[in-house]
Amino acid sequence: MYAPQNILSTWRKFDQFPMETLTKAWFYHQDTKKKQRDVSLMKEHRAQYGVSGNCFDLAIWILDEFHKDGIEAYPIGHHLGSSHAHVAIIALDEHGNRFLCDLGDQWLHPILIDNHHDEFTEEKLRGFFPAADVQVNPREGEVEILYHRPNGKISKQVYEISPIDQAEFLQAAEFSQNLLKPQPLLECRIPYKSEIAHWEFYNWESFLSTTEGLFHETKLAVIEDWENLIHGKTGYDIQLLMNALKIYKNQGNWRA
Repeated sequence: MYAPQNILSTWRKFDQFPMETLTKAWFYHQDTKKKQRDVSLMKEHRAQYGVSGNCFDLAIWILDEFHKDGIEAYPIGHHLGSSHAHVAIIALDEHGNRFLCDLGDQWLHPILIDNHHDEFTEEKLRGFFPAADVQVNPREGEVEILYHRPNGKISKQVYEISPIDQAEFLQAAEFSQNLLKPQPLLECRIPYKSEIAHWEFYNWESFLSTTEGLFHETKLAVIEDWENLIHGKTGYDIQLLMNALKIYKNQGNWRA
């Protein structure tokens, strides 16, 4: 179910890239009409501020890297042009087998979605997603992923796997970058004991998801403490974090 080395090599370039909306909020208030950054600008911001972006940023960036590395790949998504939009990438190996690559949900590895492959299984698998076992259920025109949490809870995500037209993809990206939800969000993969866990900051709360369970962290009452905490997890530029978090705080959803 694991991707071949060439796909993994490209994927590994993004191991330290969080998925977040802080960069979106910061760039939305910059003096530029176009809000979806191109890859060259995202690279500049990464070098200068240490930031990454939301699921559209990450999909656009890794798609560009796949193509530069000679790997056939295309974008997929659902609910485009809405507040529930989500996008990911399908990468193909040399035999045309498809692998789901979803940085937006902070997967640990791409995963095979073609059930005709000899190595395909519908059994629960560990090591593909932080703090959960996954099952892959291909269906006509889509694939369903089941996430089995340590507490026994099962959640799911359904991906439509037909390629998105490039113009439609970029239009949906621009729509997303112009849509600021009131809650700040950042998700990243961090080492925890012998595993890679999932750390999340959402709506002024933070928690760590591990195979041992979900650990809620102490709420912080001062915005500067959030800046320092997120900086410690991500290395993001303190000034950019301050600007982004103040944008969210000023939207009236501050929860001290």
